[in-house]
Amino acid sequence: MELKGNWNYPTSVRFGAGRIRELPDACRSLGIRRPLLVTDPGLAALPMVAQAAELCREAGLPCAVFSDVQANPVEENVNRGVAAYHAGGHDGVIAFGGGSALDAAKAIALMVGQKRPLWDFEDREDWFTRVDVSGMAPVVAVPTTAGTGSEVGRASVITNLSDHTKRIIFHPKMLPAIVIEDPELTVGLPAHVTAATGMDALSHCLEAWCSPFYHPMAEGIAAEGMRLVRQWLPTAVHDGANLEARAHMLVASSMGATAFQKGLGAMHSLSHPCGANLNTHHGLTNAVVMPYVLAWNRKAIDQKMVRLAAYMGLGEQSFDGFLAWVLELRADIGIPSTLAEIGVREEHAAVFAPQALADPSTGGNPLPMTEEDFRVLYLNSIGGRL
Repeated sequence: MELKGNWNYPTSVRFGAGRIRELPDACRSLGIRRPLLVTDPGLAALPMVAQAAELCREAGLPCAVFSDVQANPVEENVNRGVAAYHAGGHDGVIAFGGGSALDAAKAIALMVGQKRPLWDFEDREDWFTRVDVSGMAPVVAVPTTAGTGSEVGRASVITNLSDHTKRIIFHPKMLPAIVIEDPELTVGLPAHVTAATGMDALSHCLEAWCSPFYHPMAEGIAAEGMRLVRQWLPTAVHDGANLEARAHMLVASSMGATAFQKGLGAMHSLSHPCGANLNTHHGLTNAVVMPYVLAWNRKAIDQKMVRLAAYMGLGEQSFDGFLAWVLELRADIGIPSTLAEIGVREEHAAVFAPQALADPSTGGNPLPMTEEDFRVLYLNSIGGRL
């Protein structure tokens, strides 16, 4: 079976090996004549970015590269990208890379035509209606990791350094108009990054599945996304050149971000303060806290996990069977067991707990949470207490 397809859910997706060659056509179809390719410094140094820019130039589309984007991007990265966009006379954005680059690129494309500051478009109440839609730039998204699924998302996560919190910037039209998912671009991803980003995709699907909100379509996507992760993530980690595994993980990543419109939960609430304050890798942090959050929520999700374990074909079709699979998967692909192993200390628990409580993801947790609950959950995750 050839792993190739053109999909229109949730946006236009060109999926398959070698389809990066369609980048100039994708730009033209959106009316982009002078694209700004936004990526991160690590990727900017690799041949794939130079090749993507050259593809555009050879097709008569002058393309510049902006790469001043850090992991867990901040407002200044967005502001500098907006300045580069205007200085170069650009008329569209190519979002190229992992979650941080894609989030920054989408925020840049939003902000190039706005008069209000970035934080005025945070995902609160109806703040998205403040956006001047006519000023937004069109976006072609090209993911190079299989984790965040930001290429099919309508928001960007940007860190506000004034209080070290991650803020969600949202507008429905932030959804990239065209996505090119080429698994060949993910082949060079190191094993530890493949593992961390793959677990991010799992966390999106899993929290969507566990969310108490009603969205059966998202729930179905979440279940199949997790089945793909179970089948293909270990192969992608241990045999990084396996294009079939890379392809399935790339689509599982997009499925996770499509599913989590049903809601997220305490995994993300715990993870965001760690990333905003300590710059931990988002997917890795989600992976570390995953079993602790599952155990915490057990009484609310016990029966849901029976259904999920059955769908995924686990040997023991129960909550315990699913938790055991998560622990085995983490050990197999080299995920640390505790937050302490990635630099989170006990004294951070009391500081991060109120930030976790205020995180937008908290509302989707299967159980209601308090600040004290989060403090205890941090301590469990730091000390390895399931």
